[in-house]
Amino acid sequence: MASTDDFHIVSAFRLLVAAASLQCLWSLALGAVDIYALLVKRSFRSPRATTIYSIGDWVTGALTFAAASGSAGITILLDDDLMMCSDNHCPGFMAATAMAFFSWFAIAPSCLFNLMMAVYRVQRA
Repeated sequence: MASTDDFHIVSAFRLLVAAASLQCLWSLALGAVDIYALLVKRSFRSPRATTIYSIGDWVTGALTFAAASGSAGITILLDDDLMMCSDNHCPGFMAATAMAFFSWFAIAPSCLFNLMMAVYRVQRA
């Protein structure tokens, strides 16, 4: 989507690119923390850490879902209502929107699991 020359015109598409970039950075940061924890043989399961993981997952998940929903609305508007899909890169935009929804469905279990772990850890502490 970002490789096209007209995605920056619609703010929903810019939000989708920004949300996907933030999701990638968050996932890479969590991966780096996990690798570090494995290397030093230490667990980061404190109540504070699980709360931070949970909040980060919820923020990136909500942002990804909002961006995917906005982009889906715009692609439907362009394709069905305005009949301007031949002028734009609609198939690429539709594919990017579908992949954003798929990524949100993939991170939703992580969001729920981290929320349950954070509540459990806070209650035990």
